[in-house]
Amino acid sequence: MAVKPPFKWAGSKLRVMPALLKHLPEGKRLVEPFAGSCAVMMNTDYDAYLIADANHHLVNTYKMMAYHTDLLLAELEALFCAGSVGTESQRGEFYYGIRASLNNDGNLTHVEKAARFMYLNRHGYNGMCRYNLGGQFNVPFGKYMFPYFPGDEVRAFADKAKRASFVCADFTETLELVMPGDVVYCDPPYNPQSRSKSFTKYHSVDFDLSCQQRLAAMLANLAEEGFPVVASNSDSDLTNSQYGVGHFNLHKITVARSVGAATGGNKSAAEIIAVSAYV
Repeated sequence: MAVKPPFKWAGSKLRVMPALLKHLPEGKRLVEPFAGSCAVMMNTDYDAYLIADANHHLVNTYKMMAYHTDLLLAELEALFCAGSVGTESQRGEFYYGIRASLNNDGNLTHVEKAARFMYLNRHGYNGMCRYNLGGQFNVPFGKYMFPYFPGDEVRAFADKAKRASFVCADFTETLELVMPGDVVYCDPPYNPQSRSKSFTKYHSVDFDLSCQQRLAAMLANLAEEGFPVVASNSDSDLTNSQYGVGHFNLHKITVARSVGAATGGNKSAAEIIAVSAYV
């Protein structure tokens, strides 16, 4: 049975772990430059993990779950209790107060920041994680009656995190830390399905075509050097052009849409798992 991560997360790999596990090879350490919800870490069994993301709120929360578990859960429970009182309007007002606190209160402790981020994740619209150009979290209130409290998931994360180190870094910095014995798995913001559609944001910065091409080139170089490299992306012309040039074998899968996806229309999407062809 799959182990659920502590976060609701658009694009979480929890649903595709059976397909992904077929392509993740053995190794001493798994390196994830786009760790997101950490569903992959929670559902694999490497000796060690290098867990990285460019989102400082997210990486701080990883660390607080790992190193200050009880303090974080106590703070989070207090927020859940306070935020469950009153009418929907009052609960929304509380949510926006917590959001403003995360964005603007420079006196918050690391534990308080992490608890607020997790509270917003569980109470925000569709589990989205979105920032404006100023780097401020701006997901609206989700209007849920009974948001799930992820106590068991936080404790499971803390136990698994004994094998992990956490860094807040751009993917270029993280990939420079790869060592012999590592397996690299990348789950970046996806290429648009067509060139007419826009690229997505990664934290508060556009993850545009140049970012996609730079990532693919770095992964191809690592693959040529003999490192096991696996990457997920959309099944699009761009992805096929970036990864389908001899360095990778491309495996197509169909994935049920996760939180944050547009409602209506098709409920599934085609994705590619690119696996280095040299190992």
